Amino acid sequence: MATHNATIDRKDNSSATLKLALDKEELNITLTEDNPNEVKAVFNKLLLQLKNGEIEFNLSDTKDDLYFHICKEYITQLNVELKSVYAELKDNGLLNKVK
Repeated sequence: MATHNATIDRKDNSSATLKLALDKEELNITLTEDNPNEVKAVFNKLLLQLKNGEIEFNLSDTKDDLYFHICKEYITQLNVELKSVYAELKDNGLLNKVK
């Protein structure tokens, strides 16, 4: 299982973004806007990544604020979902073949 970093980018008091670092790509979820299409796009990219192997995220942040607690819970739930989806992909033979 590959573990990737997640961080919180706080621009000012009105903007924050959860950043999910994959190998060569960074996926962003804006925490201060309601944009379900952005979340769907990120999850679709995570699904494509899951086909290559199981992944999880670890939140790396030093500021103990509301954004940290929200993201900590979000990452916990995301990791549960990723594990479940990976198991379904595996059970249905939908994983990419290892070369």
